[in-house]
Amino acid sequence: MAILNPPGECIILAHMLAKQGGKTLDYSLEGRCQRDVEGRSRSRIPRHRLDTATAVSLSYPVGLEVSAACQIPRKGAAAGTRESTFVSELAYLVIREGTKWSDVFRLVPGQSVTIGRAPTNQIVIKDERCSRTHVELFMSGGKWILRDLDSRNGTLVGDTRVTGDWPLTPGDIIRIGRSQLVFVHRLSDAFSDSSTIITRPLGARIGGQPASDDDSSVLAACEPTTITHRRGQTKFLEAGEEDATSTSKVGVAAAKLCRLAFELAKAPDLITLADAALAGLVEGTQTDTAALLLLPRDSRGEAAGDDLEVVASQSTSARPYHRVSNVLSTTVMREGEAVMARNVLGDSTLGSRDSAGEIYTTSVLCAPIRRGRRVFGVIHLYSTDEHLVPDPDDLEFTLAVADTVAVALENLHRRQELADNLTQVRTENVQLRERLGVRSEIIGRSPAIKSVTEQIGRAAGTNATVLVRGESGVGKELVARAVHFNSTRKENVFVCLNCAALSETLLASELFGHERGSFTGATERKIGKFEAAHKGTLMLDEIGEMSPSLQAKFLRVLEGHPFERVGGSKTVTVDVRVIAATNRDLEKDVVEGHFRRDLYFRLRVVEIVVPPLRKRPDDVVELANYFLRKFNEETGRRIHGFTSPARDLLLRYRWPGNVRELKNVVERAVVLCRGQEIDQDDLLLTNLATAGDTTDFAAAVREGKDFSPISLADMERDHIRATLTHTGWNKSRAANILGIERSTLDRKIRRYELVEEPSPPQ
Repeated sequence: MAILNPPGECIILAHMLAKQGGKTLDYSLEGRCQRDVEGRSRSRIPRHRLDTATAVSLSYPVGLEVSAACQIPRKGAAAGTRESTFVSELAYLVIREGTKWSDVFRLVPGQSVTIGRAPTNQIVIKDERCSRTHVELFMSGGKWILRDLDSRNGTLVGDTRVTGDWPLTPGDIIRIGRSQLVFVHRLSDAFSDSSTIITRPLGARIGGQPASDDDSSVLAACEPTTITHRRGQTKFLEAGEEDATSTSKVGVAAAKLCRLAFELAKAPDLITLADAALAGLVEGTQTDTAALLLLPRDSRGEAAGDDLEVVASQSTSARPYHRVSNVLSTTVMREGEAVMARNVLGDSTLGSRDSAGEIYTTSVLCAPIRRGRRVFGVIHLYSTDEHLVPDPDDLEFTLAVADTVAVALENLHRRQELADNLTQVRTENVQLRERLGVRSEIIGRSPAIKSVTEQIGRAAGTNATVLVRGESGVGKELVARAVHFNSTRKENVFVCLNCAALSETLLASELFGHERGSFTGATERKIGKFEAAHKGTLMLDEIGEMSPSLQAKFLRVLEGHPFERVGGSKTVTVDVRVIAATNRDLEKDVVEGHFRRDLYFRLRVVEIVVPPLRKRPDDVVELANYFLRKFNEETGRRIHGFTSPARDLLLRYRWPGNVRELKNVVERAVVLCRGQEIDQDDLLLTNLATAGDTTDFAAAVREGKDFSPISLADMERDHIRATLTHTGWNKSRAANILGIERSTLDRKIRRYELVEEPSPPQ
């Protein structure tokens, strides 16, 4: 029996048994064992029978007796060399501080080990001269290799500074700061002095676990971890004296990162950004599968949950992407460090299971997507090909891409916020313009028109009856439309009816409808404007031309009473808002008995007076430019504007036809203009505009010119007759010159009993 020496806590050897003579060798273990062959806790291990070449990794407490049969001589070896077959496969790091050996770490083939000051390393050395991640040990070509990870103070093997990959030989002493680690295949080789006592390290921990005094914690601490590299910051994005192109590999990676950063900055959406990032990662690292996972976010960009969502994934292997393990993602996001693990085939904590539950992952990288203290998600990379083995440079590159993605995500979120804000501002602007009547072509910035728009805004929010007053052509219908489209009835219909264009009988039929056969020509039932405007708005233009008898019935409906269609007996009840418009002096008509007093007060709940165009000259040019743009679009012309003489003429003109006349003048100029700008010669204005202006008569009296007293009615009659004679009794043209509707002209012709005089014989 062999007694392990020196006393203290340690991990002894794996055992190899071989068949000899066709018989299976027996072995027995005396003492208490901490873990059995499957890793389950046992108080004792009974007698076992093992077949040839079965390796059993066992952890024992100090003082365990091992049968000599456990050491099987190699076939053909000299009798004096009783070296076990497993010695070359096992390796240990025995840690020494000062003059005492303090702890033992078992090296497992296929698993890398990092040593450093950070608690995320497998071996932690609390020494200010030790870098956060100082060195790495891994097996390659059957030998254990030591690699310095660009540490600040370097690593020594004996008295030689490590450069590049350093193959270790038994007995090599690794020096990191004040700490020493001896590399051996036999534990006995590390303890030449049997009196040396193993104690707890003062500056070292194993596997990041705190020290304790019980055996189980020691053994658990010595269990290797599969995360072989960790990185908090990437050198690619650090500004320093080091040249990123010092090596060809690093230079190529830096160039790829630069190109990728430009692509990510131009990405218009999240999916495009994710696809570009993953394509760059698969190309730039030794992996074949990649995915970008993000935490859900609320409207303010704050994390709204802990469940990562796969935004995009790519795979160059035959197997599709499978989600990152919760253990790995939680570790990366909590620690804020990128990690790499190699040789993790079958590891359920790091590998990705497919739909059948199988794990094909051989190596894995995972990097946090973070910006300051904000973590957006992770980038998950892994390989399913054992020949694709990532290295620390791949980890650096992945972390650099993750940081770049974080910046791009933040910028994308800001762009989306700006776009949303712009959309909101535009919506609010449209709503505001609608409230001010712009949808109805109310154009102008003069104080007079601003007062009108303010009144529209106040009236629109109510159901009150509105009376719009103003001269012919000032845009009374436009005001009525503005009131409707900014009211709560805007989703319903807007119906308009000119009371001056119809006789009393036809007007009653248009307002209230009629039944079939109610009068000659009534071949079918027809609903009136009141019914058509149900839940909406009804505008009655030229309300002053309504006959007194029809005014009475109209008043009852306006007060909410039901009505009957012409020739019908069935009552009809409607919900209609009424807006009336007139250019008449209703107060005078009320006094003279032409208009009902009660109807006048019922209509004049809200009164909006639209000023004539001559009283707001500041709006003339703006209106002219508005109509120019409109008719350019309609006709396909490309007229750029008005010349200075044309603008002066527009401002001097009195505009008796108001906005309607200005619209007709601009339309005519767009059609007839031969240049790139409208000149004064293109503006065909009438010299009749100021014929009835009282200021001109006053000037004539002051200048001593002949003056004959004449009534306004006679002056209007003579002026209409002269205009009709001038146009050859072309009523449409005469109405345009006079600035009134054709129906209004017909009504005035009837009122003044004007007839076309025959032309003199030739």
